[in-house]
Amino acid sequence: MAQLGPGLAICAAISLVALGLQAVEEHWTGRPWLEALVIAILIGTLIRTLWTPSLKWVPGIGFSAKTLLEIAVVLLGASISFQAVMEAGFALILGIAGVVIVSIAASYGLCRILGLPKRMAVLVACGNSICGNSAIAAVAPVIGARPEDVASSIAFTAILGVIVVLGLPLLMPLLGLSLTQYGVLAGLTVYAVPQVLAATVPVSIVSTQLGTLVKLVRVLMLGPVVIGLSLVTKRQSATARPSLARLVPWFIIGFLALALLRSLNFIPDAVLNLVMPVATLLTVMAMAALGLGVDLKVLGKVGGRVTLGVTLSLIVLIAISLGLISLLGIA
Repeated sequence: MAQLGPGLAICAAISLVALGLQAVEEHWTGRPWLEALVIAILIGTLIRTLWTPSLKWVPGIGFSAKTLLEIAVVLLGASISFQAVMEAGFALILGIAGVVIVSIAASYGLCRILGLPKRMAVLVACGNSICGNSAIAAVAPVIGARPEDVASSIAFTAILGVIVVLGLPLLMPLLGLSLTQYGVLAGLTVYAVPQVLAATVPVSIVSTQLGTLVKLVRVLMLGPVVIGLSLVTKRQSATARPSLARLVPWFIIGFLALALLRSLNFIPDAVLNLVMPVATLLTVMAMAALGLGVDLKVLGKVGGRVTLGVTLSLIVLIAISLGLISLLGIA
């Protein structure tokens, strides 16, 4: 544990600063335009640019980037309720799953055409199609993504996420969407649950309720997608046939277990209110650690392509979502 101390300390310090800056944002603007985990990556990257950590810092930074991130993903499962998801209706659930799958495939293809590396293309595709930063953070350890890939994907996805929140309401009059249709569209396209609220609360309570519900179903797709990526990755890298325990990451099993416990009401709201801040802190510490491993020169080389990849992927996601709304006859 002593070996982890210095690295854990610097990651914790960066996290506290990032959370503090987010709190200042919320106080002055009413919402976090730049989330703490993005701020942590930026601070970590700035520090890494000005200073190269010696060997005594490396174990704790590595532990934060991998193990703490995996624990945070497990805790995230406590916020998922299968009952709430089922309220969306079977047809809509299947439709949402289809949108996620098609969007991941299309986004990955676009990113590869643009010349992005395979792992970064997977990160952008999953982040765009499921739940932004959380999906990128969950997928990264499964596919062995580099810190540069994670930082680039999260940074550009976060920026576009803010643009979506501001611009999506404009589509309502342009496309003649009803309150119900807009709610479904927001739930299918906006990256994070808080951002869904920001995009729908100014419109109507109907849009907010439906958008949040659709978003929960979309977030639930994270587990199956990560398991699927794990199966593909392990099969491609292993010569012998691995066991199920090795194919499915332990933290995804933990994620699904906590989701099941939450659905069975074994995790009360009081406990959830304690668990989620811990999950947030661990995720921010992991992002700080990833930032401390980022080479800005690498970010500069891929920045334009990542931005274009994320933008085109979002356009495709919006088009697919509108197609689902039309197909299901949502009025």
